[in-house]
Amino acid sequence: MTKPTPAPIRPEEVRERALAVVQADRFPHLATIDGDQPRLRPVSPVRTDGFTVYVANLRCYGKTAEIAANPKVELAYLDDHHDQVRITGVAEIVTDRALLQEIWDANPLLRQFLGSLDNPDLIVYRIRPKRVRFMREWALEYLEVALAASENTGEFPARG
Repeated sequence: MTKPTPAPIRPEEVRERALAVVQADRFPHLATIDGDQPRLRPVSPVRTDGFTVYVANLRCYGKTAEIAANPKVELAYLDDHHDQVRITGVAEIVTDRALLQEIWDANPLLRQFLGSLDNPDLIVYRIRPKRVRFMREWALEYLEVALAASENTGEFPARG
């Protein structure tokens, strides 16, 4: 059986294609570490800015302790064409009240289930990308995705 050969991608297209995969997958998988055991679960991001991803969480969930002990995480995305994106990053708790309010206002499910932005069980993590890789179905090789300057420096563009 002959291995399928995907069409080559021009380097300037890699970022755009990777962003399309991120936008297409509503339930990426988040990997954390629990001691020496990896843990993987689907998540539903509450906001995505490029490759910076925001995930809501409850304090009682297992990932809370896992991220507190080791904030290094990875998100895996897959679209309907089996193209993949892997975002390797660091999770941090969002404390910016204006940003939290924007996320809260844009997510009716958060409001329905948690009742108030001040609910002490709510945590929102920002996953800052350190490395992003993209792979076309059957390519069997990841392509590095160039991060925007704001993603590389840890600074983020103004919200608006």
